[in-house]
Amino acid sequence: MLDRNRAELINTVRGLSEAEARRRLVASPTTPIGLLKHAAVAERIWFQHVLASLPKSECDGGTTAGDASFIVDDNETLADVIAEFERASDRSRVIAAGFDLDDTTTHPDLGDVNLRFIYLLIMEDFARHAGHGDILREQIKHSATPAPGISEQP
Repeated sequence: MLDRNRAELINTVRGLSEAEARRRLVASPTTPIGLLKHAAVAERIWFQHVLASLPKSECDGGTTAGDASFIVDDNETLADVIAEFERASDRSRVIAAGFDLDDTTTHPDLGDVNLRFIYLLIMEDFARHAGHGDILREQIKHSATPAPGISEQP
């Protein structure tokens, strides 16, 4: 299921131009490309830092959570960010393969968590963000003209 949610998140940006992928349609810094950048950060935090106990400085990319995790540098392309997310996901799979579902590790804020918890948390997070990506994609690719009989305002 996690791999399915990873793939669906990537599918939300497939076929978007660089400009479309960077369009900001909500008040937060969320963009289609930013969702993937954020997901790569989540992979590194949960699998490299929390599960494998690597210091954040030794993870293979950004590990700053929150709004900062959605920020994509101007020199990064959509293909770059997709590849970054895929690399982070691949590394997460390798790390997780060395643990049983009930093996615990300590999260700095949540205390003891096991691999099962991490899988469920990441699946939920990526499913939610794939839904965000679907909505952003629809706003980008299709007119916001309401269907006949539907009012734009309540």
